[in-house]
This record gives sequence, structure tokens and C-alpha cells, in this order.
Amino acid sequence: MRRTTAMLGLLGAAIGAHAQSSVTLYGLIDTSLMYTNNQKGSANYQMSSGVESGSRWGLKGAEDLGGGYAAIFQLENGFSSTTGALGQNGRMFGRAAWVGASTPFGSVTLGRQNEPSADFVGPLVAANQWAGGIGAHPGDTDNLYVNSRVSNSIKFLSQSYHGLRGGALFSFGGTPGAFNNNRIWSLAAGYTQGPLALAASYINTSRPNTALWDGTAGAAPISPNNSPIFSGYTSARSQQVASVAGNYTFGNAKLGLVYSNSRFEDLGSGAASAPIAAYRGKTAVFDNAEVNFSYQFTPAFLMGVAYAYTNSHGAGDAHYNQANIGGDYLFSKRTDVYLTAAYQSASGTDSTGKAAVAALWPITASSNSHQIVAALGLRHRF
Repeated sequence: MRRTTAMLGLLGAAIGAHAQSSVTLYGLIDTSLMYTNNQKGSANYQMSSGVESGSRWGLKGAEDLGGGYAAIFQLENGFSSTTGALGQNGRMFGRAAWVGASTPFGSVTLGRQNEPSADFVGPLVAANQWAGGIGAHPGDTDNLYVNSRVSNSIKFLSQSYHGLRGGALFSFGGTPGAFNNNRIWSLAAGYTQGPLALAASYINTSRPNTALWDGTAGAAPISPNNSPIFSGYTSARSQQVASVAGNYTFGNAKLGLVYSNSRFEDLGSGAASAPIAAYRGKTAVFDNAEVNFSYQFTPAFLMGVAYAYTNSHGAGDAHYNQANIGGDYLFSKRTDVYLTAAYQSASGTDSTGKAAVAALWPITASSNSHQIVAALGLRHRF
């Protein structure tokens, strides 16, 4: 009897050890006062949510299954800190809703989640370091500011092998008899060693208006925004984005370079409202190049500057020059204040067939070729 009791005790302890689990409630609130010199022809003063980081709250957890394996999950809600409205077009958990497993080789997750460029290239661009949304490349056509998440997807992220990691994603389109309709696949890799960080990614999307931007057939996209920079190209049968980036840190300074190529192929496929007649059947290409620099003056204070050039060709022929400057001061590990500003100029002919106008993300477009935006914000994590 004693032996049986002892064995049961050991078995219970083993099960308890294997069943160790944790659930974390977390969040971030970002609210700013914003000035824009031109929105549809007029200056605007407004309060805005998520200029630097999208306001959110979420739950994430893991259960140890033993042997280096664990069950993992994440639910993350996006919301407006100024109105309380749901983000991501009204989804309860629009930023993340996935479940999966962590293994000695990497993680496999299923649900709504970021595509791998967000894990590798995204962290190396100025927008995700200190510039915020107004530092995104014009229209965010390369999704490096990570505005669009991928639903119905399976994703793998490897462990680090001597600084090298990789990732892959596949999203099922879910259309009976048309396997390729609305499907998405993506590959990415990153290498970090000492002060050097390098990354590359590729994403291929069928019918991006409905698969990635929440639009409907015959209508314009509703996410991330209906910008004239790309709204006339949303009827593309497919979108392909290739990107590479590198950061090098020397002392308190960091220098970064980013390049991306976004292709909207076969315009007029019926995935969205038809393009202007001159663009039908053509391919629109965006080449984005960015150089960014930041300096950590003290552990609590950072400043950065960046310049990006975007050339659109193929269908339209537009050019965008953008400069960003920003600073961030930490009151504590959880609370900081930031000031970020951007200037964009545009020239040529945009996706609507009209003279290109400046349109910093996600601000309403200017009535002319120039736009200036500045935001002073407070951000708190919990």
C-alpha cells in the first residue's frame, strides 16, 4: 500500500511537472496629439490612437508538455484608445488569434497571425523602431509596418542556429474548386551576430484585395486604408513583395538600410473595383529604398532620422520622397513619451490616373504634392 501510494505520488509529481502552464495578460495604450498641415486642403489638429504602436490588449500562454515541447497560444485585440472602437475592421482579436506547438526545432502555429516578414525584416525598418505609422513606406504597399495580418494560416518559425533563423507561412484561400484563389504563401530568414542584423522576405498573395486587405470583389480595400497611392491597383490578380534589410550597431548608434519591391500584377482581375482603362492588364511596381539612423543618447533617450524614396512604375509613374525624425523618452520601463514628424512630397501620376498627391499613412491624403505630420504621444505598457 505504501509502495502504491509512493508511486502515485511520483506519477502525480511527474504529471504536474509536465503540465506546468502560464497565461499572461498584457497590453499597450498609445495616444497622441497630431497636427497635419494638409488633409483634403485644410490643416487639422486631432487626437489619434496608435501613431507609434497600435493600441492593444491580449492573452498569451504556454503549457509545458515535456521533452522541449509546449502548447502555445495568443489572442490579441486591437482597439482605438481615443474612441474605444475595435480595430482591424471590427474583429474581436484582429491582431492575433492562433494556437500551436513549440518544439526543439521551432514553432508551428495555426490561425490569424503576422506573416514572416514581420518577424525578420519588419524590426529593421524605422517605422517599427521609432518613427511609427507615419514612417511607413508610402501606402505601406510592402506591409513592412505590419498593418495586414493573415487569416486561415499555418506558420513555422525555426529556432536560432548560430544566429540564423527562418520562417514560412501558408494561408488557405478556402474557395471550393479554386485552391489558388485568396491563398497566400511567404518565406523569410534572418541572421543576427553581434552588431550585425540581416533579413530577407518574400510574400505571394492571390487576390490581395480580398485575401489581405479585407476588401470585397468589386469594391475598394478597407484595410489598411484607401490611399490613392495604391487604391487604383487593388484589382490585381496577385501581389508579390520581396524585401531585404540590414542594421549595424556601433556603440550607441545604429545605421539601417531597407529595400523592398512590391508588384501588383494583372490589374483588372475583378478582385476589386476596375482600374482606369489605361492600367487594365498591366503590372504596377513599387521600389522602396530607406536609410535610417538612430542614436541612444542615454538609456532613456533615443533620437532617429530616416529618408525613404519610392518609385512607382509600370502602370502609373509616381515618385515619393519622405523624411522622418523622431525622439523617444522613457519615464520607466513601461511608460514613455515620443515626438515624431514626417514630410512627404509626391510627383508624377498615381494609381488613380491623376497627379500624385502626398499621403502619409494613415492620414487622409493631401490636396497637393506635399504633406507634413507631427505627433506628440504618450505610450504605456502593462
